[in-house]
Amino acid sequence: MDAIVSQPSLTVTGWLDRFGAALERRDIAGAAALFAAECYWRDLVSFTWNIKTVEGRDQITDMLSAVLADIAPRHFIIEGEANEADGVTEGWFTFETATARGRGHIRLQAGLCWTLLTTMTELKGFEEPHGATRPMGAAHGVQPGRKSWLDERQEEAATLGITQQPYCVIIGGGQGGIALGARLRRLGVPSIILEKNERAGDSWRKRYKSLCLHDPVWYDHLPYLPFPDHWPVFSPKDKIGDWLESYVKIMELNYWTHSEAQSARYDEATGTWVIEVLRNGAPITLRPQHLVLATGVSGFPNVPRYPGHETFLGEQHHSSRHPGGEAYAGKRAVVIGSNNSAHDICAGLWEHGADVTMVQRSSTHIARSDTLMELALGGLYSEQALASGITTDKADLIFASIPYRIMAGFQKPVYAEMKRRDADFYARLERAGFMLDFGDDESGLFMKYLRRGSGYYIDVGASELVANGSIKLKPGVSVTAITPHAVALSDGSELPADLIVYATGYGSMNGWAAKLISQEVADKVGKCWGFGSDTTKDPGPFEGELRNMWKPTQQEGLWFHGGNLHQSRHYSLYLALQLKARMEGIAGAVYGRQPVYHRA
Repeated sequence: MDAIVSQPSLTVTGWLDRFGAALERRDIAGAAALFAAECYWRDLVSFTWNIKTVEGRDQITDMLSAVLADIAPRHFIIEGEANEADGVTEGWFTFETATARGRGHIRLQAGLCWTLLTTMTELKGFEEPHGATRPMGAAHGVQPGRKSWLDERQEEAATLGITQQPYCVIIGGGQGGIALGARLRRLGVPSIILEKNERAGDSWRKRYKSLCLHDPVWYDHLPYLPFPDHWPVFSPKDKIGDWLESYVKIMELNYWTHSEAQSARYDEATGTWVIEVLRNGAPITLRPQHLVLATGVSGFPNVPRYPGHETFLGEQHHSSRHPGGEAYAGKRAVVIGSNNSAHDICAGLWEHGADVTMVQRSSTHIARSDTLMELALGGLYSEQALASGITTDKADLIFASIPYRIMAGFQKPVYAEMKRRDADFYARLERAGFMLDFGDDESGLFMKYLRRGSGYYIDVGASELVANGSIKLKPGVSVTAITPHAVALSDGSELPADLIVYATGYGSMNGWAAKLISQEVADKVGKCWGFGSDTTKDPGPFEGELRNMWKPTQQEGLWFHGGNLHQSRHYSLYLALQLKARMEGIAGAVYGRQPVYHRA
């Protein structure tokens, strides 16, 4: 007996059949007519060889007119069962193009497409080996001069970058560079990761002692090797450092420690980069075809130089160099800043007996960890989500299926409920003088992160210390000067200090490009991060995707890779596929390369 197909599945199947048929007969007008008047198509490489969102039928028509003949999409087939709620029918599907296989997600309203996500999952003929296609690892029989696995790994380490040039060089050996390196390794793309520290994971180990991830374990897996099921929900920074170091070894990455890029320039004549590297104190030149800056959302520490800073007789350092609170018992500490690091450092100092004051220069969004996990993340990244069939990969795609234009609308009800549920908590903070916000449009933490990468704290305890006065607070002021023994503020007051911690954030990834390559190239590629929401620190016009991230830039062969562990895991796939396709000569023309509206 045939299985009974649900009405939502019939609806999605019918739409996919009509859409696929229109594309195969090159009926662009017919395909566009299957979309609602308000519609969004987000493509991750599969159609556009870009990360691109098009909006409305006219933009869809333009995109299809440019790419359809070369992409040749077909075989749109529903995957699993579709569902319907609140007038929206949604489902998963698979498809193929001339060069790749893909997976997608669709939301329909009244039979027409409201949101469409299409993603490339693998390149035909260049699939990652896994499962039944895994390598044998041994050639049985007798072979004179046979090389062992260790022989081959040592030979590769001795030649790649020395007598054989890598196809790609990744600068930055944190979670971003490591995740991308693992993807490229599986795809057979010769790559080297450059890390200035002594060991993989040191970018975590060298942070302040109390640091733990504020995101839960289900959100933070690396590609291929998820954390084991006994791993803590919130990972201590040294544990993460050890995991990254082990991951580098297990995934057999070509990871150069003690290696710092001194300069880079693009040779137009040869189509290669010339990267001058200091490795173990000795100079070496690398000439890859592609350069990836994987320095995270943030580039280098932003250390303000206030008048008189050189006269301070105590200790002062940026939050990235803060060792922890142990050495400061009985000391007067001033922490300038009020976001994640500032709160963590203030709490660590207070725990060790310091007299701590936080200088809050502008308002900050606070989300209690437990509430955030339940309301914002639990549906996608939790044990409950896994039990309901939402794997990490599926959760990543669900999140990716929401276009940035309408994402704030999805977030506002979450944070309205958070504000209602934790009203007493917020009231106590405000009575202490803390300046709170929920974003320019009340859309909360994730939108602040995507728009500006700052301006929030996930509360894991420090907010209570602010609310009850254990951590002193100076809100709504700026620093005007540093004196030998104090921090002078814009209201005319001074804070006596033995220690000043600048929890003042980081410069942009674009700043790394200026420092490493040139200001000309940095201006050519423009600002990184944000998408033109026209909110604080994210100027318009609306651009639809994060600027310059994981996709072709205006500088040939230059890429940016960064973000949190979730983004490093998910978007490393699409960047790796773009690089592999270029190496094999099968990449198509890039549609909709992002124009530059802001230089930094």
